[in-house]
Amino acid sequence: MKWLSRLIYHKFMGWELVGQFPDLKKYVIIVVPHTSWHDFYIGLLVRGMTGERMNYVGKKELFKPPFGWYFRWTGGAPIDRGKKSNTVDAIIDLFNSRDEFRLSIAPEGTRKKVDTLKTGFYYVARGAGVPIVMVAFDFANKQVRISEPLYTTDNMEADMNKIYNYFKGVKGKKPEFSFEP
Repeated sequence: MKWLSRLIYHKFMGWELVGQFPDLKKYVIIVVPHTSWHDFYIGLLVRGMTGERMNYVGKKELFKPPFGWYFRWTGGAPIDRGKKSNTVDAIIDLFNSRDEFRLSIAPEGTRKKVDTLKTGFYYVARGAGVPIVMVAFDFANKQVRISEPLYTTDNMEADMNKIYNYFKGVKGKKPEFSFEP
């Protein structure tokens, strides 16, 4: 699978991968910008090239038969998103209950234009004691850039400034919807 992903990503699409995922078993991956359905296959190609096992969360109903096996096989983990549940705490519990968990999330929360990132990812990383790895999908430069791990501190504002600075100038597939810190 790695060779096929590399062939498509590098040769056919002409994209470059900058950086690499850390050799850690647990971290939160934030992917910005998320402007199009094209982000999905770019992510799959990067995952295929690197061989990195990545996870995502979904509502628990997705994990019931007949397709529940598929969502688990692709790295999915069920969470209860009901009114009485706290999603951040539920995801922290997932991190604590597994030996390996790399949560991939789009903190914009939509493919439309936003001015600020949702901060749930930050509270998950902080609560689980895991770093944040930033991944920029830069369609303008045909690059996916992977950051070094960012460990949260007691200064959320300073941490968020580092995150926002990482994504400055990055343009998504639909540039008009790109996150511009």
